[in-house]
Amino acid sequence: MENCQDPLSDRSCRMTHAYKTGIELREALRDGVCLRAAVSEVTIYMEHLEDGYPSWHPAPDSFQGVLRLFIYREITGDSYRTLEAYQELADPLGLDHVPDEAVLSRAWRNRFDDGVREYVTVAAHYVVKEIHDYGPSVSAVRPKEEVTDSKPESTDDDEQDNSGGANFSDEQIHRTTRLARNHGFDGFDSGRAQNASYEDTQFFELQTFMGMVGCGTAQGAARFQFRQGKEYGPHGDTHLRAVKQFEPKALIEGFDKASDRLLSAIASEASFRRPVTAAIDITTIPYYGDLEGMSMVSGMRGEEERAFKFATLSIVGENIPLVLAVEPVRESSPWDRNPPNQVHRIVRRLVTRAKQHVPVETVLCDREFDSKNVYQTLSNLGVNYLIPKRVTSTEREAIETMDADGQNVAVESASVHVESGSHSMQFLYVPSTSGEGTAVFATNLRVGPEEAESFCQRYSRRWQIENEYKSIKNDFLAKTSSKDYRVRLFYFVFAVLLYNIWRLTDFLLKAGVDGEMDYAPVLTAGECVEVVVSALIPPD
Repeated sequence: MENCQDPLSDRSCRMTHAYKTGIELREALRDGVCLRAAVSEVTIYMEHLEDGYPSWHPAPDSFQGVLRLFIYREITGDSYRTLEAYQELADPLGLDHVPDEAVLSRAWRNRFDDGVREYVTVAAHYVVKEIHDYGPSVSAVRPKEEVTDSKPESTDDDEQDNSGGANFSDEQIHRTTRLARNHGFDGFDSGRAQNASYEDTQFFELQTFMGMVGCGTAQGAARFQFRQGKEYGPHGDTHLRAVKQFEPKALIEGFDKASDRLLSAIASEASFRRPVTAAIDITTIPYYGDLEGMSMVSGMRGEEERAFKFATLSIVGENIPLVLAVEPVRESSPWDRNPPNQVHRIVRRLVTRAKQHVPVETVLCDREFDSKNVYQTLSNLGVNYLIPKRVTSTEREAIETMDADGQNVAVESASVHVESGSHSMQFLYVPSTSGEGTAVFATNLRVGPEEAESFCQRYSRRWQIENEYKSIKNDFLAKTSSKDYRVRLFYFVFAVLLYNIWRLTDFLLKAGVDGEMDYAPVLTAGECVEVVVSALIPPD
């Protein structure tokens, strides 16, 4: 073991050990070992790590096994709920089972002291940065931006202050979260009678609680009543009846009002007075029931799976990542008589609503939106677009010509002519970021060959939306098996609202700290939901 003689010997040795663990993990991944196996076999240096639970504590999980589990979590960015479902991790990490969300949360807060949390964070974040900087590509590793410049918790307050890091008190976090919550919930109105037994806010409280604990309506209502008292919280059946009072159109309008109120809290920030880059995408929520009468259920391409689909428009890039608009997706399916999906109409509604909140400069979409009608819709709305194009025989011929001429980049001028109008645009042929072949993008901006490749790199900003969906579904979406689409839509929209409250809370916390804003949150999604609920529900 290293002989550390300086006054901070414990912490100095602990940090050395943390980096040694990270280096060993990095080398294992470079040798082709999968992440789960690498974490299960890496050396954990225990000399300066102390188990916060005494020997008589009833917790059955081994300290070292839990340490490995949290190192894995910090590398992947998985939520506690995701880990709980991944029971295959237990045996290789030396655990009888993966603990549930509550146990994991308590372990991080109570079983681990500052030194243990710092060890886990330093080792894991070192791996994330090294993998993204030097390879190889490991799909399970979280984006580098989530850990860049993050400050591990320190046991030395003076050192944290000198380094420019930010320490937020519980009161700061609670106060800021309550502010965000108050701006977010008031936009919704069920239209129920004034003399109803429960106010709308009580249903929102229950829905928040269900999203936090990841349970269904009946179980969530019972646990909510246990905390608040039977006279306060609605029964599960009552909750579902109230949710069904929110018609889809009114629910979307309520979300728009909530978005406007949330943005009003940061309206003074210069970044939101400038035009923003937005990303449009479609996410799916699996459905396993009967299809009869389920017009909002869509098929999944090339599979037997079925799902509800929701389109969103989100701010991406350097600004605070917020979902500005949500739109249900209704597709033509063999089991109903829906008209063919008009995706450009979804795009029009999303962008129109988003522009009521912020100026939108550029919209990024994936290949699902590759159509002339989408191009023209965005042009008519006065925004720029960058959309990857499906490669057809025409594009393949152009790529073959480029290869024969030894060209890596090419720009082709074109024009769109549809019923709703026409405009000039371009196809950009650039090297694929995957390192193989050529990618083709469509844009209505004038871009020369010398800048085409760098311009198309803007598309990489869309990675944020994948993390966004992951957080919405894993951290904020309550469970339900209901066939009623009003319930499904309410649950998804409310999960998106909680995600926005998390991001707004994180932004407000950062706004009080000198220094450059970054994407990585200082407040985790799980912490935010716990605080929102604690502001609504007194502790046990």
